[in-house]
Parts: sequence; C-alpha cells; structure tokens
Amino acid sequence: MIRTKVNKITAVISLLLSLAFVAPAQQRPAMQEQQQSPASPSPIVPPVSAPRVPTGELVAPVDDLITQLPFEQPAIIRQGVLVETEDGEIVMEQAADQAFNPASAMKLATALMALRTLGPQYRFATAVWTNGTFDKATGTITGDLIVSGRDPSMHYEHAVIIARELNRQGIRTVTGDLIVAPRFTMNFNSSSLRSGERFYDTLDATRRPVAATRAWYDNRQAASDYQTLQSQPSVAVMGAVYTDAVPAGARLLLTHRSSTLVDVLKVLLCYSNNFMAERLGDGLGGAAGLRRFLVNEVDITSGDVRVASASGLGVNRLTPRAMLKVYRALSDELAKHRLSPADIMPVAGIDPGTLRKRFESSPSRGSIIAKTGTLYRTDGGASALVGQTRARNGELLMFVIFNGRGNVRRFRESQDSLIADLQNARGGPAPFAYTPHTLAMRLADTELDPAKPSNKDEYEPTAN
Repeated sequence: MIRTKVNKITAVISLLLSLAFVAPAQQRPAMQEQQQSPASPSPIVPPVSAPRVPTGELVAPVDDLITQLPFEQPAIIRQGVLVETEDGEIVMEQAADQAFNPASAMKLATALMALRTLGPQYRFATAVWTNGTFDKATGTITGDLIVSGRDPSMHYEHAVIIARELNRQGIRTVTGDLIVAPRFTMNFNSSSLRSGERFYDTLDATRRPVAATRAWYDNRQAASDYQTLQSQPSVAVMGAVYTDAVPAGARLLLTHRSSTLVDVLKVLLCYSNNFMAERLGDGLGGAAGLRRFLVNEVDITSGDVRVASASGLGVNRLTPRAMLKVYRALSDELAKHRLSPADIMPVAGIDPGTLRKRFESSPSRGSIIAKTGTLYRTDGGASALVGQTRARNGELLMFVIFNGRGNVRRFRESQDSLIADLQNARGGPAPFAYTPHTLAMRLADTELDPAKPSNKDEYEPTAN
C-alpha cells in the first residue's frame, strides 16, 4: 500500500515537472507575438522570430537549448542612426551620440584628409634610377637599377609601363641588382622586398606572370592604346633584389606618376582596399595624424573619436553625429573642386565593389552613393553604411547607419530596408546623374616624365 502511494506521488511529481518544461515551449509563440505588437514599434530593426520547439520534444536542459540557438539571430541589435536633409534638418535619429565602430567607413575620413592635404589632382610618384653607365649600342646598363616611391596603387601594369619607357630609352639589360627603396610597395603587398621581387619579374617578359600580362592588356585597352600591345616591353635585370635607400649620386632615368588622387580614391573606396588606405594614411601621419585632423580640422569632439587605423581595421570609434559631420566635410571639399561624392565613392548597383550586388537588381540602383563598413569579429560584428540617397520628390538625404554586436548579414538587410523606407516615403528612389567609368580606366591615366627631376624627398634618395 505504501509503495503504491509513493508510486502515485512520484508519478504526479513527474507529470508536474514535465508540464513545467513543456509549458514555456507552448507559450513562446504567444510571447513572441506580444513582442511584435504595435506597443513598441521599431521601424529600424525588424523583429527576429524565435526558433520553434515542438511540444513534447524538449529533451535537453533549457541552458543547453539556448546555447544551440543560431548565432546569426541576435535578440538585441545595437544600432545608431542619423539621417538629415541636405540643409541639416534631422529626419531620423537613434543613438546618434553613442560611439560605434565605423569599420571601413573610417576610410571616408582618410579620403577627406588626403584631399585637403594633397589636393584632388595629386599624383604619386615612382622613380627609377641607376648608379651605372649605359652602353647605347648594346642597350645595357652596367650597374644597378633602383626603384623608389610610395604609390599605393602601383600594380603589375604600371611596372610594364616602366619597362616600356626604359625600352624607349634603349635600355634592355641591367648587369647589376635591382635595389628597392624601403617604402616601395606593389600589388598591395606591404613588404618592400616582396614588392621588389614582383617588380623584378614583371619587368622581364620572360619571367612576367600571366596575371601581369593580363593586367597590362586591360590597362592599354582601357586607355585605347592598342598600338603598344603589338610589342612586349622587357628589361632583364641579371642580379638579385635588395632593399636599400637610393644611393647618393644615382642618376634619375624616369618618373612614373600614378592616376590622380580622385581616381585612386575611387578604386580604394569602391573595393574598400585596406592596404591602399593604410598606405595613404601612413604618408599623412598614420592613425594619430588622422585623429588630430578630425579633432583640429573637422572640429570633432575629442571624446567622440578613437582612431586605431586609417583603413577602419581594429577598434575605431565614432558617433553617428560625428560621422555625418565627416561626410558633410568630405562633400563640401569635393564641391570646392567641382566634384561630387560619386567621383570617389561607389554608386550602388553600378560601380564594382562592395555595393554592386547589394543593389544591382534593386529599385534603388543608382540612387545611393555610400561607403560600407564590415568587421565580422571585432566588437562582436560591426557594419556601417554612410552616404547619401535621392528620392523622386527631389529630396537628398545624408545618412549614417552604424550596427554592432550581431550578424553582419542581418545588419545589411536592416540598412537596405531603412534606406528603401526613406525613399518610398518620398515617392520612391531617383537615380543620380552618373556616367560610370571602368576602374581599370581610372588607374590607366598615368604619366611618365623621362629623366625629369622632382622633389627628392618623395623618392628617399639617401639613407636617414
């Protein structure tokens, strides 16, 4: 009898415990519906539905179940937003004075500093020198070939252009070594020695990589220079590759000048090229120099900015209000030179790079000019979209959207949805007047100055 009562009590307790676990699973959809009710609407971030747990199938402890939830469905999304009209009227604001990680949107600040410091028509110089003698009859330099410069856009095709110019001067063979100045880089490689080795191979047609030949052909076609493609520029350097300063007494053979800063920035920002941004920033004072510029020149409050890099890598900080101030300053700087943001930033759905696929088949194609920012791990995931959009009612809106600590893909969807809502509330999107040019064409507009002296500091002619 006692055993029967105990068994009954045990059965009742077991039933109650099972109901205690199952009941929340049955009620969860109802609780989620309450979160989606109009009582606390969130037009910026769409609600995230909880995963369904079928009744009676809860076989793991609650804590274990929570750890199994997909990480791409964060329950809380940190977001900062500031949207203003062209004349400064606030349209939308959320956590505009809270610091976020701008990720690659920091490149807009680097672009602004470069434009103000160097000017939009600035060209980066790469010089080629020799410390030897030249025998015109044999086309041979007895001595070394030296290359120096700080061009962040130096690439395969530019090395072939240099080989072509050396051939025009009659130079085809160098008996000595290739000496590369310490700050010379090529193909977005930060190592001067590795860059020198790539330059060495690209000069010589017998060693030239297939990718270099392809880049050369694309470059010449973009420049409509088909006649040059009938020949194969080539300079053979017989020695090895070393890194050293340009020796005193070296004779300048030629100076290669990059495309203008505006065109370099267009490529940099379309592809969000971290290497180019860091190289550009290094020449202007690095992260510390960028922070001083933002505080002293753009009048950003010191406490609203933290700069770890010129590219946006790492733990940087800006508030949406400070970021919009940077964007307005950039737009004003471009306007001084009769340029627009589209001259240096990607036009959504049209230009290649980070915004091509996001808006390629969207009604908003061509109506957004913006810089993206993406960090998958830093700060738990960070995403940004900064720029301007145009609506059919003629209104131009400038915006900053920062997201942190969550899934980047969902952040992008939220950003795109917000921009679409802003446009649709004003009659829909309206494309900007914009004529695209291939990025290869932009980097093909280089210049050559045969044996023309220039500012030697730019070439590091002597050791410090």
